[in-house]
Amino acid sequence: MTGLPALYLLPHLRRARDLADRHYAEPLNLDELAATAGVSKFHFLRAFAAVYGKTPAAYLAERRIERAQDLLRATNLTVTEVCMLVGYSSLGSFSSKFRQLVGSTPSQYQAEFVDGAPRIPGCYVFMHGLSDRTPPS
Repeated sequence: MTGLPALYLLPHLRRARDLADRHYAEPLNLDELAATAGVSKFHFLRAFAAVYGKTPAAYLAERRIERAQDLLRATNLTVTEVCMLVGYSSLGSFSSKFRQLVGSTPSQYQAEFVDGAPRIPGCYVFMHGLSDRTPPS
């Protein structure tokens, strides 16, 4: 596939990418993203990778880990709470992907930012909509 057909789809691909950006913590799948772009999932997968240089799954994982980094730096949430808030249902999968993308475990990353400065309490995160999901039960 040349870049031209993928660029023709750019506005449609952006719609799907925006959906992933807004709803990264929800269980999104290739069918849903492709439907948002208005193309078949196979065409969507090829075009998305051609335009953005990564698969939709890789893009979504990076978005989730970026948000996890924000929460681990700024709040007193546990790693497990952060894991659930950014859309992972498995702490092992979250930790593995976090380490792959960031180079340290979530706990190590969080410990780097313990400097005595006040952190946003988890209850505020949940009460005031600073998180994109409800707390794990």
